[in-house]
Amino acid sequence: MELTRFEKARVISARALQLASGAPLIIELPEKLINPVKIAYMEFDKGVIPLAVIREK
Repeated sequence: MELTRFEKARVISARALQLASGAPLIIELPEKLINPVKIAYMEFDKGVIPLAVIREK
């Protein structure tokens, strides 16, 4: 399923909030990266964010 830009922004922002609140990382970081938004983008690009988008008709 292709996400719209609004759905993508919502998923990444929700994951960044989780990370900022202390959620464990799902991916290995290549460096000491502490920005939760950048980490969420990396997780999104790899397709491992544990969130789903449910569309209602």
